[in-house]
Amino acid sequence: MAKGKTKTDFVGQTDDQLGESLGQLKREQFNLRFQAATNQLEKPSRVREVRKDIARIKTQQAQRNAAAGK
Repeated sequence: MAKGKTKTDFVGQTDDQLGESLGQLKREQFNLRFQAATNQLEKPSRVREVRKDIARIKTQQAQRNAAAGK
């Protein structure tokens, strides 16, 4: 997984921390896409890792919202 982060790292984060992590990952994703378009991408596998981490955070946020709604 990405830079030592695991699924449990996102579970242990607060809502604010999740939002901050999501913002950082989205910025990184943008930069990686830009590098890929200009053929300067060093680690193509990082694109997939970032995408999966974004999905993990969004899933965690959705689960928390569903639990708060009940």
